Amino acid sequence: MSEGQKFQLGTVGALSLSVVSSVSIVICNKALISTLGFTFATTLTSWHLLVTFCSLHVALWMKLFEHKPFDARAVMGFGILNGISIGLLNLSLGFNSVGFYQMTKLAIIPCTVLLETLFFRKLFSRNIQFSLLILLLGVGIATVTDLQLNMLGSVLSLLAVLTTCIAQIMTNTIQKKFKVSSTQLLYQSCPYQALTLFIVGPFLDGLLTNQNVFAFKYTPQVLFFIVLSCLISVSVNFSTFLVIGKTSPVTYQVLGHLKTCLVLAFGYVLLKDPFSWRNILGILIAVVGMVLYSYCCTLETQQKSQEPSAKQPEGNENESDPLINAENGSGMTADGGAIMAPAWKSNKDLHA
Repeated sequence: MSEGQKFQLGTVGALSLSVVSSVSIVICNKALISTLGFTFATTLTSWHLLVTFCSLHVALWMKLFEHKPFDARAVMGFGILNGISIGLLNLSLGFNSVGFYQMTKLAIIPCTVLLETLFFRKLFSRNIQFSLLILLLGVGIATVTDLQLNMLGSVLSLLAVLTTCIAQIMTNTIQKKFKVSSTQLLYQSCPYQALTLFIVGPFLDGLLTNQNVFAFKYTPQVLFFIVLSCLISVSVNFSTFLVIGKTSPVTYQVLGHLKTCLVLAFGYVLLKDPFSWRNILGILIAVVGMVLYSYCCTLETQQKSQEPSAKQPEGNENESDPLINAENGSGMTADGGAIMAPAWKSNKDLHA
């Protein structure tokens, strides 16, 4: 098996792991929130990251990966920024309507495209832009309902989008600049992310829910779902860094919207959530956009590989990271979520 085939197989595995683990943790956390009333999303996320760090520390002790220290300031800044982005996304949901929060998540893709174009001179063809537009249209139809605006909520949403985009771009660029794996980066940044959220989490959760996370009644059932959520989050966090490192921030966001569609479908089938023809139409349009995006990226990757390297403009990079066939070396949290943000309302999804 050639190196290219191994890389493509690894990319498919990372994408599959990301989808399965993310959908699993959403189902688990929906039960934790809507059924058991545990709505402390930011604090829960800090526990997710702490368990992830402990799991990776055990893996390091078992010599499953090699510890590779690099720029400590870059790691600290990256970890703190990730933690801040998660907190801002939670605040965005708390001070906005659910529909406006969904628009915030949709804005991450065009914002990422803009930032990568301006600061990294990355090229996005019209076909790629068109496929992303179809995808966003479909997800918007399926998920966006009310759009109530307020000044504070709008500012928080803007900050959430910017920090999330920057954090995801940094996930990709740090891995390539310092030649570290997704596991090495996640291991070193987890403590800073966990500490940031552990400090601000109880305050944010108290502000949003008017409850104290430490005064909550932790029944055996609640503890079971918390432990299960933390264990699944290890896979979610690992696959997030792995996917972004192997593909790009935009491709990861496309995958995130695929997971949103799957969550809607699973919610209808397993949890009997309300479902309408609008949801079905939106999901179908989104799937068309995803297929077009993957096809266009694959086509551009093949064309790029056939062209002599001397003809490639220096400093420019094409978006050629399809969902199922990514090219090594191409340019990176919820959702999410960098680690995509959790949502604390019972009718929203919750990620690691």
